[in-house]
Amino acid sequence: MATTTRVLSVTVPVPDQNRALEYYRDVLGCEVRYDGEPWPGARMIEVVPPGSSVGIVLLPPDSEIPVALRLGTHDAAEAFGRVRDAGSALHNDAPISIGDGSPMFFFDDPFGNGLVYIQED
Repeated sequence: MATTTRVLSVTVPVPDQNRALEYYRDVLGCEVRYDGEPWPGARMIEVVPPGSSVGIVLLPPDSEIPVALRLGTHDAAEAFGRVRDAGSALHNDAPISIGDGSPMFFFDDPFGNGLVYIQED
């Protein structure tokens, strides 16, 4: 059985990533966990409140990076099969890895909410 190990991050859609970064960092006191391009032209910003392990990903609504709730799992391939067999809408044909990253896949829950499973060691 696929097990969700934890919530890794949630996405907040923002029309202006620089302004959002300033607000979450300078006003709300979040720390920047990541600010970069997982692939050219796709900027991803992740901030985290001090003491929290759950990140907040600041993405434009039309980003190529999924606006989704990111969940950890021990086995992305097994989770993929389980989610597929449940009839979930899948956005990948199989788990994918970006560069040397962990296997992951993007899907929707029955209500159209975006979810991503990311394999953790």
